[in-house]
Formats: sequence, C-alpha cells, structure tokens
Amino acid sequence: MFQSIRKRLNSFIGSTEEQAEKKLAEQQAEEKLTEEQPEQEPTEQAEKEPTEQQAEKKLKVSKVTQVRSALSSRLRLSEKDLDGILWQLQLDLIQSDVAVETAEKILEELKEKLTSQEVEKNKLDSFIKNSLRETLIDILAPEKEIKFLELIRNSPKPVKILFLGVNGTGKTTTMAKAAKYLMDNGFSIIFAAGDTFRAGAIEQLEKHAHNLGVKVIKHSKGADSAAVIYDAIEHATSKNIDVVMADTAGRMHTNINLMDEMKKVCRVNSPDLKIFVGDALTGNDAVEQAREFNKGVGIDAVILTKMDSDAKGGSALSIVHETKKPIILVGMGQSYGDLKEFDVNWFVDEIMS
Repeated sequence: MFQSIRKRLNSFIGSTEEQAEKKLAEQQAEEKLTEEQPEQEPTEQAEKEPTEQQAEKKLKVSKVTQVRSALSSRLRLSEKDLDGILWQLQLDLIQSDVAVETAEKILEELKEKLTSQEVEKNKLDSFIKNSLRETLIDILAPEKEIKFLELIRNSPKPVKILFLGVNGTGKTTTMAKAAKYLMDNGFSIIFAAGDTFRAGAIEQLEKHAHNLGVKVIKHSKGADSAAVIYDAIEHATSKNIDVVMADTAGRMHTNINLMDEMKKVCRVNSPDLKIFVGDALTGNDAVEQAREFNKGVGIDAVILTKMDSDAKGGSALSIVHETKKPIILVGMGQSYGDLKEFDVNWFVDEIMS
C-alpha cells in the first residue's frame, strides 16, 4: 500500500539530508582554512604589553574559536540548495497521482519550512522529516472537519445522506458498508433506491439490504429519483429511523442531464450530508470527478474505495486539497466490515514509513 509515494518521499528525505551535509562540510572546510592562516609576527607594541593583557587576548581568541566551532555544526538551507531536489520531488509526486496544483502547493510550503531556520547537524534528519510531515498534514486539512459518527449522533433525525459518484467506483457497495458501520454503532438505517437509471441498480441495492437486514424504499426503474428519496425520508420519519441512505445514479460529471437531476434531488430533499465516493486507484480521474461534483452540487465529504490496493497514494492528498472537503472513511477490503475511519496521522505515517 502506497509503495510509490513512500519510496519517492524517502528519496527526497535522503537527497535533502545529503545536500545539507555537503553544504555543512564545505562550510566547515572554509572555516578551517580561515583558522589556519599564519599568525602575524608580534609587533613592537605587542611585545611591550604586560603578560596579563597578552593572556587575556589569547583567552578571547580561544572563546571565539569555540563559538566558531559550535556554529560550524549548524547550517541553514537556501532555495538554491533545494531547487534541484524540489524539482525532482514535484515530478515524483505527479507520478504518484498527486495533482499538479497540489504538488506545487506541497513544494511551496516545504521550501518555506526548510529554509526558515538554522539547524544543527545531529538534528538534520528529524528537521527534514518533521517539515515534510507538517506540510502533508497541512495539505490534508479541510475547511471543515467532519466526525462522521458525531455528526449522525448530534443531528436531528432522520439524518439524510446522499451518495454521489460515477459508475464503477463501488458507490452502492460502499453505501452498504457505511450502513454496516453505522449499525455497528447503534443506528437504525433505511435505504432509498435513488438509482432508477442503471439496469440492475435496484436489485443490487436490495441484495445488500437483504444481507444487512435493512429495508429498501424503491419505485420502478426510470422513476423520479427525487420522489423515491422523499418517500424514504417520510417513511423514516414515521418509523423513527435514524438514518436515510440514498443511492443515486452513477453519472459522469460531464453528463449535464444527470447532473441537473442530481441538483433536483438535493433541492427537493435537502440532504444533511452529500458524500462523494471515489476510487483511489483512478488517481487524477477521481480528483477531477470530485472537483466537478463539488462544483455542480457541492459535496460535504469523501469516501475513498480500494485504498488497501492503492500503490501510489496521491489521490487522497489531491482530493482534500482540491475540494477542501474531508475524507471521512476509506475502503480497506471486500467485506461489509472493511470500512475504516480515515485518520490523517495514520495516512501520513503510512506514506512516510
């Protein structure tokens, strides 16, 4: 998992440390050369000075030498020192599915952190790693944090959740996994079969519902999706059900008619949470889809599927940075229980380990 970006980040850390040590060695060699300059012959005036004054001068020189020695083990990286290394990092990030704009932002913040202060030689490794870690955590910071269980617990019931995304990302299956996650935490669920467009979509949702013991509100194929979801909300209200989970037709963000239908669904039912489901393996395609869905209907959060199979790891960084929306859950396997709450520190530890 995340082998590509992990390898490239470790390469960056190693190259930066190597460059810093090279600069430090050059700095120390220059200072040593200065110290080895031949001493000036004592002047007639110096010879006449009392022994105490000469001893005092030697003591001052000794202290200066000590200070120089201490300073020679410290250095401050410049932009020039980092130019080549950061250029290579940018290429590496892009090859690991990090969007160009996100890669540029990472480089900008990283350059600022690495050139901001002097650092001791024995702290170089931790300084470089901490700078990178802080940068990645900043990139993964959304405009508004969402604690999924906390939101469900504290919102008026029923909580209305809409699942959005293109076909093939595992949207319907992910909705079923999210239902299992909430049921394990004590919430009651009802499904709305809002995908009335794709052949077999209602039957697929019914199969998941049967496996989980969840009721499905459905109409016939081709029915008005907004009406199906509205009926599910009414049923949940009358039966005191905690959460309505609404499936929707998978649609490309370029399909104007289906996107207009989605706007109608949102207008009629006022969902509390609009979750974009993206496939981590599709890299920059997932980023572009999330960006366009956010522009079209406004997403609130993201679930990334197939995270356990993602060798590159860049899509998570890019989706959060591009949309400013949090990743709340990630798919880590095939079974209903394989949905994990996304933790930024866990993710950064994984890609830097």
